[in-house]
Formats: sequence, C-alpha cells, structure tokens
Amino acid sequence: MSMIAVFLGRLFIALIFVVSGINKLIHVTDTNAMIAAAGLPAGLAIPTGLFELVAGVCIALGIATRLFAILLAGFVLATILFFHREFTDPVQAMAAMKNLAIAGGLLCLFGYGHTRWSYDALRQRRRDEIARHEAETRAAEAELRAARAEGHGETAPAPIIAAKRPFWRR
Repeated sequence: MSMIAVFLGRLFIALIFVVSGINKLIHVTDTNAMIAAAGLPAGLAIPTGLFELVAGVCIALGIATRLFAILLAGFVLATILFFHREFTDPVQAMAAMKNLAIAGGLLCLFGYGHTRWSYDALRQRRRDEIARHEAETRAAEAELRAARAEGHGETAPAPIIAAKRPFWRR
C-alpha cells in the first residue's frame, strides 16, 4: 500500500510542474513580465517553462528521479526568494509555505528516488540481474578450473552463456 502512495505522490508532484511549465509556455509574455518584475533577466519564460515541463514528465515516468527532484527542490526554494519574499503579506507568506511544502516533498522523493513503477527502478533491477548472472558465470568458471586443476574436470571447455545485455552495453 505504501508503494501506491509513493507512486501517487510522485505523480501529484510531477503534475504541478507539468501544468506550470505548460502555462509558462502558453503565456510567455505574461511570464516574462512577471520574471522581469522580480528583477530577473527577461527571456527566462521559455527556458523555465521547458525545464518545469521536462522535469515534471521525467519525475512522473521515474527517469532520473533523484536528479530532477533535487533540481526542482532548489528551483522551488529559489522562487520563494525571488517571488514570495514579502512574508508580511498573507498571500505571499502562504505561497512561500506552499513552495516550502513542495520542496519538502521533492526532498523526500530525492531520498526514495528508486521506487517501484519507475524507469529508474527498472534499470536498477536489470543491472542487478546482469551482475548476478555474471557472478554466477564467474563462480561456475572458477569451479570448473578448480576441478580441472585436480584432474577431475572435463577436457572440453563448458559453454558460457552470455548475459542478455542491452544493445548499447555489448
């Protein structure tokens, strides 16, 4: 049950950034005006929107989850400093607290990045399978060499079954 909660939490956090990135890309001029009003260089709307969109999709799919979680946590904390720094204003204070909560969720996601139902977990399982198969192959070869050294081994070499590796690691 906890893995379902982690999966749903990962999707909910990702949804925030996917929607925000799409909105920034749709309303580029408004976003540029807001960024310039905060004292940042104009023209950051498209890179920011693309970053949020790509990072959100990657977190949703579980691709480089830990990397994007820590990058987004830093991004969200930076938005507090640039856009929600008027803590005496209740609206700004609430927005800062919301961003702080999102950063906390992203840091939790960073801590538990390789969860089930993610590409990262699938890759890790595959690496573990390959490593286990290679260890078994090395152990079998060592056992065969030891038997040959004692004079009890076969005269023909035993066939070695290669691990099924991804095409880019062959």
